[in-house]
Amino acid sequence: MKTVKIGGTNFEASAVALGIMRMAGLETSAAADAIDAAVDSGINFIDSADIYGDGASESKFKEALAQSSTSRDKLFIQSKGGIILDPSRSHDGLVFGARYDFSKDHLISAVDGILKRLGIDYLDSFLLHRPDPLMEEDEIADAFDTLQREGKVRHFGVSNFNPQQVEMVQSWVSQRLLINQLQFNVVHSGMIKGGMHVNMVDPESVDHDGGILEYSRRKHMTIQAWSPFNYGMFAGMYINDPKYPALNKKLAELADKYHTSKNAIAVAWILKHPAKIQVLLGTMNPKHIKDSASGADVELTNQEWYDLYLSTGTILP
Repeated sequence: MKTVKIGGTNFEASAVALGIMRMAGLETSAAADAIDAAVDSGINFIDSADIYGDGASESKFKEALAQSSTSRDKLFIQSKGGIILDPSRSHDGLVFGARYDFSKDHLISAVDGILKRLGIDYLDSFLLHRPDPLMEEDEIADAFDTLQREGKVRHFGVSNFNPQQVEMVQSWVSQRLLINQLQFNVVHSGMIKGGMHVNMVDPESVDHDGGILEYSRRKHMTIQAWSPFNYGMFAGMYINDPKYPALNKKLAELADKYHTSKNAIAVAWILKHPAKIQVLLGTMNPKHIKDSASGADVELTNQEWYDLYLSTGTILP
């Protein structure tokens, strides 16, 4: 498994990580199998959030880790906080918020709850889950300082923030923000489209993200790509979806060439980008974890990367 240096530091982790959002509904033995499959594939990075399964995903992880063949000191464990869960909108393992809360009290309480549920003493990284328009400078700065001083969090970052929001929070805190977790894949590739269709008026020229891809590269900030196989906001998987015939044909062709799976090729497409993006897998199926993680060992050519990009129906300017 290739590795990435998180935020350009010596905080080195596997290029593919395992997200545990869907772990809540598993039997403990099945959750342990998922952890073991990840570790066997070279994954040493676990991603969570306090709202996943309304906390049950983290509690299940604690039980599963005790049954697995690995230990906490072999893993980088990350979680996120700042969203107040809306149970009425959350269903089938998917979670959505009612509002955001970046107050000092809430962030510290969120980390305390995360650590208790996970059964660990510290987080390797903690992210602000989504930008709160009501976030205040002193609240976040005091929370980060307290969490770091007390040894509860080693590194910090954000999730789903644009460059100006990152810059604003970075100006408030003494800790360097190392990570920005963003949805990104061959179908959800607006960060790339906007950077290609410069000074144009077609739909793909619209920059929805403030140049976040280029900004992250300049700042050596690690992008963690969530939902690497989904289109829309959890609308569905493009793998084997008849809406994407040309893409699936090209994925199958390259999977055959490299003796691997379509999922692995989709992962390889993300990892090909020189921004040194880390891919977050959301599956809990051990076979799928191993198949997808094997994409880290596939080196696509530049032409193959472009072939996949264009097979989604997009065009070059």
